[in-house]
Amino acid sequence: MYLLTANPLLIVAAVLPAVILMVKIYKTDSIEKEPAGFLVSLLLLGVFSTGIAQVVEEIGITLLNAVFHKETVLYNIILFYGLVAFAEEGAKLALLRLRTWNSAHFNCRFDAVVYSTFVSLGFALWENIGYVVRYGFMTAVIRAVTAVPGHACFGVFMGIWYGAAKYFDNMGNPALAKKSMIKTLLAPAFVHGTYDFLTTAGWYSALFVPFIIFIFRFGFRAINNLSAGDMRITKNEPPEVYDPKSPENDISNYPDFTDGFDR
Repeated sequence: MYLLTANPLLIVAAVLPAVILMVKIYKTDSIEKEPAGFLVSLLLLGVFSTGIAQVVEEIGITLLNAVFHKETVLYNIILFYGLVAFAEEGAKLALLRLRTWNSAHFNCRFDAVVYSTFVSLGFALWENIGYVVRYGFMTAVIRAVTAVPGHACFGVFMGIWYGAAKYFDNMGNPALAKKSMIKTLLAPAFVHGTYDFLTTAGWYSALFVPFIIFIFRFGFRAINNLSAGDMRITKNEPPEVYDPKSPENDISNYPDFTDGFDR
């Protein structure tokens, strides 16, 4: 209901950073642009994932408060790494996979990055509106250069491994597909948990700025690298029997799905 009475300029300030990043991702897709309606559906699923995450977090925090003392390092580690990160990234991933895994549109490696960042930015957009409407324009400015691009980078980490999982699945390599899908959740959850943990009070909060510079640098380099080296990941006739000795199933012959991480 607060949206009905909110200052329209604050709504624009809250939404604009996510929109700019979505346009950037869309334009970077080099082989085949994704349908606009399909991307809008992913954006809306990202918005919906905020509700799922909120329910999980409220239940988890209630249980956490019953066992651990608040405002301790251990409490924050469990809260941010064990609860918030997995609740939010898990909700995004569940809806992402539901909508895209079997879609005919999912036929290129970079598609995974596009899809995951759109879901993540849908989450960030809705979350950002709530913060900005409550706390004002300066909150919009701060979050435009921290939280919103942060969620986009979480989406990049997710998309790198989501694309790998799809590729290996299409190549008839279930073992590597499963490992990649696990990393699809673990990688963004770890980065997300670290982001949140470093915002808490303590000496480690001094590491927040260097950390976000690192993940932003990695994220945007990975986007450009993965787009430049994009490839189709469909295979009409996957092998009926998986042969680990086949060149197609040798991981050393696959594209580097983490390209950009060490640059």
